[in-house]
Amino acid sequence: MDFSFKCIWNEKYHSDAITSISNCKNNKSLFASSSRDKTILIWKVEDEESDKMVIALKRLKGHSHFVSCVKLSNNGDFCISSSWDNSLRLWDLMSAKTLRTLNGHKKSVLSVSFSEDERQIISCSRDCTIRIWNTVGECKKTLIDKGSSSWICNVILITNRNDEIISSNWDGEINLWNLRESKIQKKLIGHKNYVKELAISPDGSLCASGGGDKSIILWDLNEGKHLYSLEINDRIVSITFSPNHYWLTIGSYTKIMIWDLETKKMIFEYSLNDTVHDKIKAGKIYSLFWDNAGSKVIIGTIDGLIKILKY
Repeated sequence: MDFSFKCIWNEKYHSDAITSISNCKNNKSLFASSSRDKTILIWKVEDEESDKMVIALKRLKGHSHFVSCVKLSNNGDFCISSSWDNSLRLWDLMSAKTLRTLNGHKKSVLSVSFSEDERQIISCSRDCTIRIWNTVGECKKTLIDKGSSSWICNVILITNRNDEIISSNWDGEINLWNLRESKIQKKLIGHKNYVKELAISPDGSLCASGGGDKSIILWDLNEGKHLYSLEINDRIVSITFSPNHYWLTIGSYTKIMIWDLETKKMIFEYSLNDTVHDKIKAGKIYSLFWDNAGSKVIIGTIDGLIKILKY
């Protein structure tokens, strides 16, 4: 496939590393970013021909330590954030105020997600637990892997399976959980180091995991088996599936790579500072995400820069 990316927007609004980026399912112009500067920014993509093509609408303040993760609600009215201050916050985006503070984790909260129906919030922590909350802020369930004393680095919902989640550990294990029975139904073993990055394909059939062993593993979730591995030879900081192509996008410290899942070939690589369109020289990549239309990749860097690439 012959295509290329062009940097169409490149600005710095955060003062520290951008830890996560989230798009909005039902509002394609909205996205959110979380940062180690303890804040969350809500963004709106305007006319691409305008100098003000991306506008920072709101800055959410309240966490007292790094914000590790943010997720927007489907309608873009709310977001949920997790932090190293051991808490989660549910935000009203119209007022930019905290609606609920969710306390219960004993150590840093590393990841958070909404359930598909947005009636539940799922979080994981360095305290080795996964917690299931309602939107009133009550912890309804705590999941513990009794066979492990490892941090839980990431937890995400499996698309089209509202009663299943997948989590990854600092010891390299990946666990497939049944929420109804509150137990692990499958352990996915393959990484030789910590696993921080997880992504689920749009149809919920595949999981990609990225580890400290500098490898990506593709998993068949229906069978619970290892399909194949990719050796990246660089620190993996973010992975995400394209919403409308059979692609896996991989972010390392220095570049973005696109892997075609059908041909099993790397079809594109983009080094962060290789384009004349960049107004600001960027630091290392720290997070990335596709927009809902599948035409833009939004990148967050370790020094607080946001770049938008379009192909």
